[in-house]
Amino acid sequence: MRSWRRIELWSRSNKTMSQPTTLTPLELKQKAGQVLGVSAWYVIDQALIDRFADVTLDHQFIHVDPQRAKAESPYGGTIAHGLLILSLISDMANRSLPHCEDAIGGVNYGYDKIRFLAPVRSGKRLRGHFTLLAATPRADAELLLRYAVSIEIEGETKPALIADWLSLLFLAQKLRV
Repeated sequence: MRSWRRIELWSRSNKTMSQPTTLTPLELKQKAGQVLGVSAWYVIDQALIDRFADVTLDHQFIHVDPQRAKAESPYGGTIAHGLLILSLISDMANRSLPHCEDAIGGVNYGYDKIRFLAPVRSGKRLRGHFTLLAATPRADAELLLRYAVSIEIEGETKPALIADWLSLLFLAQKLRV
């Protein structure tokens, strides 16, 4: 089994982005209620929206037809699919959240709540904010992490989405928390 490694990314021009650190399961548990990560900015351009439309077979004009969307939609142009924005959470997390010292693997365990609050227009930049709500032992060597996630749209007051996201870590040894 491959060991669990997150891509570490730090941009000198983006001082608000979190730099991943390593925490023990107990330290993670003690960080409940704290913001643990803020991702880098992600550009949501038309090419990305078009590729997502191709993969999901969702070619609704508000996503893929800039001229028609400008003329007929209330958004003044194309917008990203909500599920595209949701799908970026894993990468944003991998690049900005702390590593768990004993983790040998992990999976996206799902969501308890998702709300799409504002449209993301083509060309906008987004970043994710991750607040750890809980780190709960699930089995002898599993740790369930619950995060409140907010996806910020640069220059706007309302986030693109908010979600309660669950991530399940598999640990090399039994928990001692």
